[in-house]
Amino acid sequence: MFSRLQYLWPYLRPHRRTLAWGLVTVFLSALLGLASPKLIGNAVDAIRHGASQLSLLGYGGLVVAFSLVSGVFSYLQRITLVAMSRDIEYDVRNSYFAALERQAPSFFQQYPTGDLMARATNDLQAVRILCGPAIMYMANTVLVAAGSLVLMTRISVPLMLISLAPMPLVVLSTTIVGRRIHALFTRVQAKFSDVTTKVQENLAGVRVVRAYAREAREEEEFDRINELYLEGNRRLATLSTVFQPLLQGLVGIGFAAVLWYGGLLVIRNRISVGELVTFQLYLGRLIWPMIAIGWVVNLTQRGLASLARIRSILDTTPAIRDEEPLADPGAIHGEVSFRGLSFAYREGVPVLSDIDLQVPAGKTVAVVGRTGAGKSTLLALIPRLIDPPQGTLLVDSTDVRRLPLARLRGATGMVPQETFLFSATIHENIALGRPDATVEQVAEAARLAGLGPDLESFPRGLDTIVGERGLTLSGGQKQRVTLARALLRSPNILLLDDCLSAVDTQTEEHILANLRTVFLGRTVFLVSHRISTVKDADLILVLDQGRIVERGSHGQLITEGGLYAELHQRQLLEEELAAV
Repeated sequence: MFSRLQYLWPYLRPHRRTLAWGLVTVFLSALLGLASPKLIGNAVDAIRHGASQLSLLGYGGLVVAFSLVSGVFSYLQRITLVAMSRDIEYDVRNSYFAALERQAPSFFQQYPTGDLMARATNDLQAVRILCGPAIMYMANTVLVAAGSLVLMTRISVPLMLISLAPMPLVVLSTTIVGRRIHALFTRVQAKFSDVTTKVQENLAGVRVVRAYAREAREEEEFDRINELYLEGNRRLATLSTVFQPLLQGLVGIGFAAVLWYGGLLVIRNRISVGELVTFQLYLGRLIWPMIAIGWVVNLTQRGLASLARIRSILDTTPAIRDEEPLADPGAIHGEVSFRGLSFAYREGVPVLSDIDLQVPAGKTVAVVGRTGAGKSTLLALIPRLIDPPQGTLLVDSTDVRRLPLARLRGATGMVPQETFLFSATIHENIALGRPDATVEQVAEAARLAGLGPDLESFPRGLDTIVGERGLTLSGGQKQRVTLARALLRSPNILLLDDCLSAVDTQTEEHILANLRTVFLGRTVFLVSHRISTVKDADLILVLDQGRIVERGSHGQLITEGGLYAELHQRQLLEEELAAV
C-alpha cells in the first residue's frame, strides 16, 4: 500500500507544510480530547470522598474547556487537510488532462471516451478523499488509539490486555475485507466507465439513434449496463455495511470483558471506581478508532484502486513524442520527401507501400484514388499525427522524427476530412491556432474559405455560437470554418484532406479561386475525390491499394488512359446524368 501511496508524493510535496500543520492540529485535537476521561474519573473519585460543589464545578469547567479547544483544533484539521486535498485534486486533474493532450490518436482507440471521463470524475474524487479525509481520519485513529492504550495501561495492564482480546480478529477482518473492497471497487469503477461511455455515445449520435428508431433498443442496452453498475454498488455497499457491525460486535466483546474484570478489580481495591470509569471512557474512545479503521480502510482501498486507474493514464508514454530533436532546426520552408515509405496500422496489413516522392517547397501536389487507397494516411504522416518509420519522411531534408513536434506542427496547417468544431463562436473556432489574431484577420480567413455570404446571414456574424460539434452549421459551413482555421495560421505546408466534399461544385470553384493566391509560395497537399478540384495542381498522384500507380499533370494522366482517366470519365458521366 505504501509503495502505491509514494506515487502521490510529487503532488503532496508542494503542500508538505500544510500537511505538517494539518497533522499537528490532528495531534492537538486528539491529545486534548484524551484529557476529559481522566478529569471525569477524578471527579467520580472526588464524589466518593465528599467533594464540594465548587470542586465538581471546576472539574466540569475543565471538561468543557478541553472539549472546546479540542473542537477548535478538530475544525482546523478539517479546514487544512480538506482544502489541501482539493488543491491536490486540482493538480492531479491538470496532470491527467495534460497526459491526455499528449497522447497519439491510437491511444484513444484503446480507451473509450466514457472511460476516460469516469477516471476524470469518480476516480479523481476517490483520490481526493484519499489525500484529505483518509489521511486525517487515519492520523486521528492512530493517535487516539495509541493515546488511549497508553493511558489505559497506566490504570491496569491486565485490564488493558483483556480489552484488546478481540484485536487479532479486528486486524484479520480488516485485511480480508480491505482486499475485497479494493478488488470490488475497481470492478465497479470499470462498470461506471461503461455507463459513461454509453451516455457519451448516445449524446454524440443522437441523430443516428433517432433516424434508425433505436431509442427503445438503446434504453434497453443502457438499462442492462446500468443494472450491472447498480449490482456492483450493491455488493460494495453490502460488504461495507457488514464490516462496520462486525467491528462493533468485536468491540462490544471487549466492553463486556472490561466491565466484568474491571468490576472484580474494584471489589478487590486494585483500582478505584473513578479509574474504572476512566478506563471505560478510554475504551469508548478506542471504539471510534477501531470502527474508523474499517471506514478508513474502505476510503483508502477505494482511493488506491482509483489511483491505479488514473496512474495507468499518467504513466502511459505518448506513442508520438519528441525523440532527440534538433536543438535549432531553423525555419521550415516546406520541402517534403518520401523515401520508400511503407506504413501499416496493423502488422501484415499495409496501408501505404514503397512511397517515393520529392516535393519542392512551394509546389501543389494533388492526391486522388479510390476509397481506402491511403490518401488521408499519407497526409496525416507529414505532421506526425501518426508516426512514419524512421528515415522515410523528411521535411527540408530532415527526418520529421527529429523535428520538434511544436515546430513541425506550427509550420503545418491541416484540414481533416472529418470536421470538428468546439462549442464556441465562429471567431473562436477560426482563431483556434492563432488566438491573438485580429477580427480583420479572422474575417479575411473566413472570406478566403468562402464563408462571407454565410456570415452575413448569421444573426451575430463571427460571434455566432456554433453549438456542440458545430451542430447549428451545415456540413459545408463546418468544412469552410475548419478551412479558415488552417488559412489563418498562414502555414508553409498546407494539407487539405477532401475538405470541400460537402460544398457544391460552384461554391468549390469560388473557394479554389480564392485559394490560388494562398497556395503561392506554400507546399500544398490536396486530397479530393473531384477531378475538377485537382486538375490545376503541379503534380497529381494516383494512389491505388497504398501504392503510387500514376503521377503527372492532368493532361499527361488523361493521355495515359489509366485509373485517373477512368475516374475522370466516370465523373463526367455522373455530371451529365445529374444534369438530365
